[in-house]
Amino acid sequence: MNTLNLTITNGVALIEIDLPERSVNIFTPALVADLEYAINRVIADGDIRGAIISSAKSSFIVGADLKYLLQQYREDWQAFEAAHFFDKENRLFRRMETSGKPFVAALNGSALGGGLELALACHYRILNANPKAVVGLPEVTVGLLPAGGGTQRLPRLIGIEDALPLLLEGKPLKPAQALALGVVDELATPDTLISKATHWINNNPKPTQPWDVKGFIVPNNAGAMAEHAGRSFNANMVRLRKKTQDNYPAPLAILSAVYEGTLLPFDLALDIEAKYFGQLFSDPVSRNLIRTQFVNKGQADKLVNRPIGIDKFTTKKIGVIGAGMMGAGIAHVAAATGLHVVLIDNNQEATQRAKAFIQNKLEKETAKKYSIQDTDQSSAQNQAQQDMEATLARIHATSDYQSLSDCDLVIEAVFENRDVKAEVFAQIEKYIKPDAVLASNTSTLPIASLATTSKHPNRIIGLHFFSPVDRMPLVEVIKAPKTSKATLACALDFVQQLHKTPVVVNDSPGFFTSRIFCSYIDEGMAMLAEGIAPALIENAAIQTSFAIGPLAVTDEVSLDLQQRVVDQAIADKLAPERLRLHAQPTIRLMNEIGRLGRKTGAGFYDYPSNQPKRLASVITHHYPTASMQPDIKDVSDRLLYIQALESARCVEAGIISPSDADLGAILGLGFPTWTGGPLSFIDTIGIHAFVTRCQQLTKYGQRFEPSPWLLDRAKNQRSFYSNSF
Repeated sequence: MNTLNLTITNGVALIEIDLPERSVNIFTPALVADLEYAINRVIADGDIRGAIISSAKSSFIVGADLKYLLQQYREDWQAFEAAHFFDKENRLFRRMETSGKPFVAALNGSALGGGLELALACHYRILNANPKAVVGLPEVTVGLLPAGGGTQRLPRLIGIEDALPLLLEGKPLKPAQALALGVVDELATPDTLISKATHWINNNPKPTQPWDVKGFIVPNNAGAMAEHAGRSFNANMVRLRKKTQDNYPAPLAILSAVYEGTLLPFDLALDIEAKYFGQLFSDPVSRNLIRTQFVNKGQADKLVNRPIGIDKFTTKKIGVIGAGMMGAGIAHVAAATGLHVVLIDNNQEATQRAKAFIQNKLEKETAKKYSIQDTDQSSAQNQAQQDMEATLARIHATSDYQSLSDCDLVIEAVFENRDVKAEVFAQIEKYIKPDAVLASNTSTLPIASLATTSKHPNRIIGLHFFSPVDRMPLVEVIKAPKTSKATLACALDFVQQLHKTPVVVNDSPGFFTSRIFCSYIDEGMAMLAEGIAPALIENAAIQTSFAIGPLAVTDEVSLDLQQRVVDQAIADKLAPERLRLHAQPTIRLMNEIGRLGRKTGAGFYDYPSNQPKRLASVITHHYPTASMQPDIKDVSDRLLYIQALESARCVEAGIISPSDADLGAILGLGFPTWTGGPLSFIDTIGIHAFVTRCQQLTKYGQRFEPSPWLLDRAKNQRSFYSNSF
């Protein structure tokens, strides 16, 4: 057995899971086979009284092998075929819990997904009391449901009302929370886990799961089960449909599995769970979510695009030029991860405001941490306070550029104006050490153009952060033609130090994310100018599961910033299609009438104090609503297809890879996650169907016309992903 160790002491078997060459345990076919052997031996051997299942690693089991799962996906897979994917595991779990011998899960670390499902099939669960040892069923986040009995055992263990949030949201529980809910039976220190498990086995020689006892009723049911489950189902269905807009099938499938399954005997309930799993696993949404959110993100986090042969670099001190919201955000996350930061602005008051902003953020984080971290609130609060003070102490706010002399990397985050950035670059280069990396946080200006006056263009790179920096996980890393491999490697190592996800982009006006973002807001403003009702535009975006509507997000980034982008593009003599600038008149009008967005309290929306924002009636004065309105699908398709088309153009130009494009659009721009990203969206509907729909949409403008390159791909059925990945 390569994946676990089996030892027997005084009639108690200890099954320790330890997958080779992996930092964590995950469910693999090899592990299932070894578990089957070990469990069958425990059951068959009359000298073995019971078994403890634990782990030789710092965590227990953190889920299934999603990469393996993705490899099994077939475009022609029918739901009834996919439903049987976990039959072997379910038979094994069922055999274990009905064997008549006690099985105890000694959870020395986190038990997630299938790991928790295995524990739920045990008769008793003891969890390491360390707050880092969490338990949960996160399958909904990758478009699936727990298929190892999780949707049936958890409600029967703790009740439907308590189980549904854990199943529908996928959030993990800390040890104290898991104990309070009854997900685990006991907490222990690592050195007492096995002895406590052995003690329980010795005192419970013939355990039975509650749901196998005649007359069992799901806990906390008020009145008849069907009536109670029905109320829960109806209330949650309304909430879920509003949240998912029916674009994410997993939550509703989970709800249905729980509702139907808890009305049936347990073995029939497992068939219900399998049926809904099959429906989800044969649906492309789960494939898209797994591929982008897990596989592609995992590869990006491991720096798959890092040049080989370059030694790992650890940044110790950085400089940040510009104490606005973006500069303060970068300084905050860098200091919070242990880096020393020099925060520079020509206005000393601005640096002090930035530091006060950071302190306010840290105080909120501190309050949240110590309120849930430990039972000893005083100790937790003191530690969090010390951490906050240490973070602030690592930020040196100044107007003196000489303070950059020992920085390893310097990031400018000043106005989106080439002349301003050139002046800042010249100042920085006077003082930085010869091997320091100089990065620009520009969102649109080509890095090569910023490096023209530099003495060392090989050390210049783009690091495009997203606001708010502490919450947005993406960094767009832009390499110019002269950017050295060592500079790229250093930049990627730095992004990894910040615990953020990098996508690598070749230099170009607007790079990737800004081009896609501009196409989105541009299309929204183009529709507004056509007389399409603002509410229809925004609601179509929300129903498609965009994070925010195009008009609302334009208000967030501000119309004066958009005007600066337009002005710079015109100065650079860029063709409008390069940054999708068809809405220039709307941007200019909004600036002329002083409606610059949320920051001024007026944009496409009004922002009355102490009230929700609302679409501004003054907008329809300038853009009267047409008497005939398009179908909402047309509006939705325009917003989806224009971004997917622009993404394909970026891939065609060699600016970005399909996997990084999908990841960047979702993590940086709020592109609907159910699609897997714009290139996955094209593959999902079929590239031929995609270009056909684009040609239909050319009635709204030639910007929807597919390029000859894309038409050729469609003709030859060449998808962006060559297989299920």
